[in-house]
Amino acid sequence: MNWITNYVRPTINSLFSRREVPDNLWTKCDECGTMLFHRELADNLNVCTNCDHHMPIRARERLSALFDGGVFVEVAVPEPVADPLHFKDQKKYTDRIKEARKKTGEKDAMLVAEGSIGRTGIVAAVQDFSFMGGSMSMYVGNAIIAAAERAIALKRPLVLFSAAGGARMQEGILGLMQMPRTTIAIQMLKEAGLPYIVVLTHPTTGGVTASYAMLGDVQIAEPNALIGFAGARVIEQTIGEKLPEGFQRAEYLLDHGMLDRVTKRTDIKEELVTIIRMLMNQPPAVKGDLPPPVKPDNAVDKAAAE
Repeated sequence: MNWITNYVRPTINSLFSRREVPDNLWTKCDECGTMLFHRELADNLNVCTNCDHHMPIRARERLSALFDGGVFVEVAVPEPVADPLHFKDQKKYTDRIKEARKKTGEKDAMLVAEGSIGRTGIVAAVQDFSFMGGSMSMYVGNAIIAAAERAIALKRPLVLFSAAGGARMQEGILGLMQMPRTTIAIQMLKEAGLPYIVVLTHPTTGGVTASYAMLGDVQIAEPNALIGFAGARVIEQTIGEKLPEGFQRAEYLLDHGMLDRVTKRTDIKEELVTIIRMLMNQPPAVKGDLPPPVKPDNAVDKAAAE
């Protein structure tokens, strides 16, 4: 054995076998600039562990975190007519849909699923902002109607997570018509005596805010979420005044009575379980994996016996 065998050869082998570190292992927080390891960030539901900034989260990831064990069943949504206006700007509407589907792996901007949270059955509808800005389309309208009908059939509450820039411009008036359609769907829930809870996430704007996103029996929002109808600059130009700091943010709306709660994303599931069981006149949820203890019929109360 000599220095070539002991040193040179292992060094050369290590150079050629060295692996490059993938560039997607770390994510930089938009708020504080902290570099976050991707697994740690995913475990914290895309909430910065340093400053609690809430980063975007995909609809399917939110559903997996929401339902017990990440288990849920998707609810079928009727397919609307594709490109009813034959709309074209810089690209054809059909091409934009294809690109969005390839990018996200989803059919459209909303997912509907059923399952249990804290052993409490619900139907959930989640808007995906990564699909064309979560824009309200005919598909989204169909999804909310399907969610409401499924909730009524199962006698379960409906929980909706909103995230949208407004109605989808490529569908014109047909996109705007989803405002009354979804309002009627929510009214069906109310007539059935079932709770409708909305969790407003960043951002929730435009016609979505003017319809189903503000009709909940309970309105919850994630911290610092942008919530409003028209943009701040449009409002300032209309009224000719400077808007207050934090206007249209979740905390401002909470202080002015537009919301019931502002809840951190990692705490929303537990809070939903508590609220839903209260509205459904059910006992508090039992934490842990074991079922609640059952007292035998022949058991004698120790205190009474003494």
